Amino acid sequence: MSENIGILFIVIVCGVLTFLLRFSFIAGARFLPKSPALQHLLRYVPPTVLAALIAPDILMHNGELALSLNNIRLWAALVALIAAYFTRHVLATIAAGMAALWLLQAAFT
Repeated sequence: MSENIGILFIVIVCGVLTFLLRFSFIAGARFLPKSPALQHLLRYVPPTVLAALIAPDILMHNGELALSLNNIRLWAALVALIAAYFTRHVLATIAAGMAALWLLQAAFT
């Protein structure tokens, strides 16, 4: 029973810390300088975070780097990059990448 309370305490503390960390950026935004250079740089944060989240899934397979031509996720990512370049639209990029992945999976697996 005391183990469950300890685990619950850890979960609550982690949740509170996560909330405070994320809230600090919202609450502290008013103290950031309003320079155009900073605003321009902040525009790149969401795509950078998204790339950091999906890159391991594209480039890794069974814990190893998979840069071979047999990596269908790499080909689907290339299709998504091309779609992003020409459309400049997030949903079109995601749709093109997912469609390419599904078609490649259906054809080669």
